[in-house]
Amino acid sequence: MAVDLRARNTLGLPCQAHELQVITSLAQLQAGFPRWDEASLLVLAGGSNVVLPEVWPGRVLQPALRGRQVREEKEAVLIQVGAGEPWPELVRWTLAQGWSGLENLSDIPGWAGAAPLQNIGAYGVELADVLQEVQSVDRRDGRLRRWQRADCALSYRDSIFKGAARDTQVIAGITLRLPRRAQLHLDYGDLRAELDRMAVSTVDAQSVATAVSRLRARKLPDPALLGNAGSFFKNPIVSQAQADALARQEPGLVAHACAGGQKLAAAWLIDRCGLRGQGNGKVACHRDQALVLVNLGAATAGDVLAWAGHVQDCVRQRFAVELEIEPRVYASC
Repeated sequence: MAVDLRARNTLGLPCQAHELQVITSLAQLQAGFPRWDEASLLVLAGGSNVVLPEVWPGRVLQPALRGRQVREEKEAVLIQVGAGEPWPELVRWTLAQGWSGLENLSDIPGWAGAAPLQNIGAYGVELADVLQEVQSVDRRDGRLRRWQRADCALSYRDSIFKGAARDTQVIAGITLRLPRRAQLHLDYGDLRAELDRMAVSTVDAQSVATAVSRLRARKLPDPALLGNAGSFFKNPIVSQAQADALARQEPGLVAHACAGGQKLAAAWLIDRCGLRGQGNGKVACHRDQALVLVNLGAATAGDVLAWAGHVQDCVRQRFAVELEIEPRVYASC
């Protein structure tokens, strides 16, 4: 019997799957392999960073493993978290315990198991800053494998789990290392401005989390009300020479120094092309944040990718810059 995955992806795209199997324990996950190791297997977490096709012909596996285990050390707290723990709830819980480190990552939708997949990041902080270990189950033999942070090849919106290990590992859990002494990251301009607006007398982890939540609520649409996958494109990284040339051509270019050159603000590029609030009748760039593509109510994967392609074409023609899609797009789209 076909299963509709529309409610299991934040873009709200229709997807009929042959079978859905929700996994709630590590033993259950391990027991399924290598029997489940097939080309048509789709591993779906919280569905916040995917573009699903209208039909998925095989099995859909949802590793909804819950649980938190805490190990305290002198300088830090280690938290082992099941892959199915909702990320926003996890962040709020750590703050309630008095532990800092995740406040800049507040309210990022999705599950903990997907966090290392694309090395989630926001407001100057990435998961790489707090990740200790990833636990995964090998699809080829069902064995549990542990990946230290250095093994994960974490970089901007990327990891080994999107590359060499993409089709061999199912993430079962992660371990975070949170410092006992707060090390607040306040360098992001919008974050500082929001804290100023809040008139906080003493900035702490909770006030940073509140500021981040306010910023996200103001800039990003709620997927429950308007289907979206968050930022749809990565911020492109170009050479210093190309950034300098663009800055001469485009006054006000928003860019930040990074490894490899300059990271351009994709939202600014899209906005400059006049695409904010524009769409194809099924999909549009959100009126408040051009980087977010929204489902206007009846879109399919084809509609999303058609509009995304138009946005990429416009940016390429004006700036000679390539925008890379951030969500995982499944081949049968």
